[in-house]
Amino acid sequence: MAYGPNLADFFRRAGICVDNLLKGAKPANLPVEPSTKFDLVFNPKTAKGPRPSHPAFGVRLLAISTELGRSQGGLAMLPKLIVTAIIVLTTALGANAQETFRVTLLGTGNPQLRPDRFGPGTLVEAGDQKLLFDAGRGVPIRLAQIRVPPARLDALFITHYHSDHVNGIPDLWLTAWLPGGGGRTKPFRVIGPTGAKELMANLERAYAADVRIRFADQTLPAEGVAVTVEEFSSDGVVYERNGVRVTAFEVDHGPEIKPAYGYRIDCRGRSVLISGDTRFSENLIRNGKGVDLLVHAIAASKPELLQNITIRRILDHHTMPAEAATVFNRTQPKLAVYTHFTQQGTRTIPEPTVEEILAETRKTYLGPLQAGEDLMSFDLTDSGVKINPPPR
Repeated sequence: MAYGPNLADFFRRAGICVDNLLKGAKPANLPVEPSTKFDLVFNPKTAKGPRPSHPAFGVRLLAISTELGRSQGGLAMLPKLIVTAIIVLTTALGANAQETFRVTLLGTGNPQLRPDRFGPGTLVEAGDQKLLFDAGRGVPIRLAQIRVPPARLDALFITHYHSDHVNGIPDLWLTAWLPGGGGRTKPFRVIGPTGAKELMANLERAYAADVRIRFADQTLPAEGVAVTVEEFSSDGVVYERNGVRVTAFEVDHGPEIKPAYGYRIDCRGRSVLISGDTRFSENLIRNGKGVDLLVHAIAASKPELLQNITIRRILDHHTMPAEAATVFNRTQPKLAVYTHFTQQGTRTIPEPTVEEILAETRKTYLGPLQAGEDLMSFDLTDSGVKINPPPR
């Protein structure tokens, strides 16, 4: 098969890049652009076959390299061309990995001090983006445990302003500015309902001394500690970039706890819904129908405590297992996951176990259901949702 001078020239120039790499040059910005012939062979818009972001693309390049080595420049060119194809294959594998859609529970707890369940926080990695939903106690530490520098986050989304959902923000914001947190060099982007600007302005005032000291002592970049805030006050799309869309929708966390929102994230035909804190919500059901993954906060107590005034007040601001079962039955997610466990008990009556919460839900919901744990993650694929246990 003859590939013509354009494709041969592509590999010739790629070979020059390989020579430079072997001499120690950095691999960034290879001076190789697809030729017309190259596009005709590999561009999915103009021809059948694997796209450049698919590993099979690199395999095809390897085969073409071998043939070109024989036909265009003899066997002497073959090692160089094979190295070129391997570089392209590695790049293709990296690009394919970036198309994954992963949800990681960073914190599944509540205001209670529990070392096994940190404050609320959910990381969504979609395409080339990393989006964080809420930042409760310890969330930056959980990010470090999965080797995601805080500086790598593209945006923080806030569901509501209870302290357990936002008390990790100063750590997240300022640590990401430091070299140990990734050395952020762009503004910290925050998206939330009305109140986000006031929250961040007050945090900037609270930590002004720290920022001033680090400017003088460490000469850290000013843009890395800057904050940009986007507020919204109604349902709708609040973020859209490179095929990733985030839609905010109002939920019901009680008459005095407003604003309160949940989020739905869509990417290339797959979707996850994060409930935020809410009572049974028809609006959540409307926005959650048919999602791949539904991450829902849950609250429960033993039956004998349902008449306890203090506990009843807490439970009345959340969704209980029987209500969550109704939500799941009506939305039909591929997988439902519990998070933000609010388990109520007293000195004499213990809180319900996770197993009891699941059993109560199972009385009326028989679909896929998982009790979330800190650092448990979920891969959304074309074939379903894969559960990854937390690292031990």
